[in-house]
Amino acid sequence: MTTKSNAHAGHIVPLWVYLTVGGGLFILTGITVAVSFIPLGGWNVVVALGIATLKATLVALFFMHLLYDKKIFLVVFLLAILFVGIFIIFTMFDTMRRDDIYEGAGRPIKPNAAMYDRMQTAGDSTAVTHGEAHESTADTVGNEENTEH
Repeated sequence: MTTKSNAHAGHIVPLWVYLTVGGGLFILTGITVAVSFIPLGGWNVVVALGIATLKATLVALFFMHLLYDKKIFLVVFLLAILFVGIFIIFTMFDTMRRDDIYEGAGRPIKPNAAMYDRMQTAGDSTAVTHGEAHESTADTVGNEENTEH
């Protein structure tokens, strides 16, 4: 007679649960893309990270079956995700406000990047305008041509 151990009994999740969670992940991805076109300043990153945290939680709960395992594992996972998100958000706020203290840190690394054009149209006064970026590039190109002759 064979005895079967019920210490780690399997569970069957209906297909509709997987399809619903997968659909939710697609919707959350669409929301992330849609929010990226709304000029929220530094909050764009916060919203994107919040949605990504929610998506990671859904994947862990349903696709990795963490919801059906011991609840201590669920609590540890959710606390870890929460703290990582908080630390990243605090880091992002710190890097976004450094120009308040250090003037040089507020300047863009690449002044003619396309993202600064989009920020200028949104009304951000710290963004570099497209004309300024081209003038600085033209000055650099002109100086290089003069040194070659």
